[in-house]
Amino acid sequence: MEFPYLIIFLALVFDFYNGMNDAANSIATIVSTRVLTPGQAVAWAAFFNFFAAFVFGVSVATTIGKGIVDVSIVDNFVIFSGIVGAIILTASATHYGLPISVSHAIIGGYGGAAVAKAGFSALIISGYTKILIFVLLAPILGMVIALVFSIITLWIVRNKFPSKVDKYFRKLQLISSALFSLSHGSNDAQKTIGIITIVLFTNNLIGSTFYVPFWVIILSHFVIAMGTLIGGWKVIRTLGMRVTKLTPFGGFSAETSAGLTVIMATVLGIPVSTTHTITGAIIGVGSIHRFSAVRWGVAKNILWAWVLTIPLSAFFAMVTYLMTTYFTGQ
Repeated sequence: MEFPYLIIFLALVFDFYNGMNDAANSIATIVSTRVLTPGQAVAWAAFFNFFAAFVFGVSVATTIGKGIVDVSIVDNFVIFSGIVGAIILTASATHYGLPISVSHAIIGGYGGAAVAKAGFSALIISGYTKILIFVLLAPILGMVIALVFSIITLWIVRNKFPSKVDKYFRKLQLISSALFSLSHGSNDAQKTIGIITIVLFTNNLIGSTFYVPFWVIILSHFVIAMGTLIGGWKVIRTLGMRVTKLTPFGGFSAETSAGLTVIMATVLGIPVSTTHTITGAIIGVGSIHRFSAVRWGVAKNILWAWVLTIPLSAFFAMVTYLMTTYFTGQ
């Protein structure tokens, strides 16, 4: 693979699909509560996805860049195959309306390609351990924080008229949606930032020291914002309308709880799944009234998509690596 700019282009394609699939995370709740129209919601989310470039650092990008795979074995074939594996899975999931973790798709793809080249010793176990812990922890944190947040908020407004409460939370949901979109941009765009920086570093385009160029940050945030603006509408319907019925109060609680969870992970440099987090928060909000308010059949399908994301993207990346190296004679 002699053309690193082709790989950078594919990384941006992945970034765009990331925005499309994860548009559901940012806008599903505010659309389902009818606080904003779908067009207004995607524009609102896209703006804050991009604005995150100026708020948070690049600790997640650094984790992706040198914290999960031994950089000494990384070459253009590994990066190319990892991105292709992630794109195949993300595009398929978006087409069928499944809200997967796009973060874990690129992590699985990158790791799978590295294993195809150098075996499991190529993986940095401590990096993957931290990520896998948050596979379980993110939705649980989102659900628990949403439950607690909802209980406290319900107690505060217990003596208010329902119509007045609804009016207040319709305004507050604009803030909570912005917070979650900001958290989404802060964490998810950094996966692409990390991959592009690996390409630049591996091909000696940024010198001998690993660092993240500012233009990579701006470009990655812009592309993920454009993906959000286009939107993955099947995924949005799944998250916003099929898991449980949301009110403006519920949407505010879910978005705020998930946003705070993702921001915490971003500060810690952990590439967390915004999909897992917001889904857990939505389930937490739905179950506060009664457990049966959550459509557990839909939730089960989403769970299976989560479980299979890393192994499937790793498999697609391994096949891509083996085919690419075979046909190029490498």
